[in-house]
Amino acid sequence: MSRSFDAAIIGAGQAGPSLAGRLTAVGMTVALIERKLFGGTCVNTGCTPTKTLVASAYAAHLARCAHDYGVGITGPVTVDMKAVKARKERVLLQSRNGLEAWLKGMERCTVFEGHAHFLGPRELGVGEERITAERVFINVGGRALVPDMPGVGSVPVLTNSSLLELDIVPRHLVVVGGSYVGLEFAQIFRRFGAQVSVVEKGSRLIAREDEDVSSAVREILEGEGIAVRTDATCISFKPQGADIAVGVDCSSGAPEIVGSHVLLAVGRRPNTDDLGLDKAGIETDERGFIRVDDTLATNVPGVFAIGECNGKGAFTHTSYNDFEIVAANLLDHEPRRVSDRVTAYALYTDPPLGRAGLSESEARRKGHKIRVGMRPMTRVGRAVEKGETKGFMKIIVDAESEAILGASILGVGGDEAVHCVLDMIYAKAPYRTLQHAVHIHPTVSELIPTLLSELGPAS
Repeated sequence: MSRSFDAAIIGAGQAGPSLAGRLTAVGMTVALIERKLFGGTCVNTGCTPTKTLVASAYAAHLARCAHDYGVGITGPVTVDMKAVKARKERVLLQSRNGLEAWLKGMERCTVFEGHAHFLGPRELGVGEERITAERVFINVGGRALVPDMPGVGSVPVLTNSSLLELDIVPRHLVVVGGSYVGLEFAQIFRRFGAQVSVVEKGSRLIAREDEDVSSAVREILEGEGIAVRTDATCISFKPQGADIAVGVDCSSGAPEIVGSHVLLAVGRRPNTDDLGLDKAGIETDERGFIRVDDTLATNVPGVFAIGECNGKGAFTHTSYNDFEIVAANLLDHEPRRVSDRVTAYALYTDPPLGRAGLSESEARRKGHKIRVGMRPMTRVGRAVEKGETKGFMKIIVDAESEAILGASILGVGGDEAVHCVLDMIYAKAPYRTLQHAVHIHPTVSELIPTLLSELGPAS
């Protein structure tokens, strides 16, 4: 059976449903195709479930520290992982089911449940259906990368998706990968009561960040009893009874770590390998990400790639912005471009790391002469009052143009406070505009103008 539509959207992740809503609102007919779970990574295996676990882990941690606040708790703090998992499921199902119901009830939108593959440039097969559309939007997301490491096929390993299905606390969780996903899970399960070891191939954790940020995050995690092994240049796996031995070729420490569970958190790969892109002539890069221009158009006229599969951003907010860019150009006659986007993201350890714009090292590599403002969270009143004084705030300014280049806020509320800086970068306002702002006391954000009043010399 062949059916024609104005647009076809492959995938019901962050960008796809919102785009369907905009297109149908202007009278277009839309085919939306989802082969598995509505909501994509964010709702099912990313932001929504992991942040519910972060919240549960924080509750356990705060309960253990209750005496520091003058609060007495009788008996040891325990974690019921079955109840933790049930709470996580309730939260994500509310989002998933609500999204599915919205799409299936959307006028002029036809939902197909099945695997889509290209038959031609703007022709798709979904089971027995053949779908043609004037425009096709690929929104298929990505999944955890499982590289061919020595022995990886001989042991059971977990990814960010399968780890979410655990209803027990691992005796000893070995996290392979010292970046954002791995570190969040490391702290979560340590606070749930597991012994946790982090193994990182590089010389430091979250190597994208400045060295002072990496060092501070490591200190925070090690302070909670998480073992960190860096410079693990050759990582291997082998069964050891009911456990898993992880070989680590490090410059110091034991040659292997024996754990009950292993999480692989070493990167992502796009879900583009089974779409038949070659039949449509759609180009990808060497890692499988679909090549797009600044408006998210592929090399094939009428075909766009939005969300993680285009390699332009691996976040929910960048995926949603992809939708906004496409809708603005196609429907609103507003020229918006990916290159206008300012880098912004967070690491949801506790305390969180909020990042906006350039890091200090990135600014220097780009040739900026900069001024830097820094303040430890021990000198932030709101953090002292809450008893959460780990981390620091840092802001980077161009010494010549006085433009704000970026900020790293590692500390309580850092994931929210950093937006003060992000908005100023988008506004292209000189740093003195923010320096002269009057913020509410007591907050973390109120110290950002202070940081700008205490900038160091140009260097």
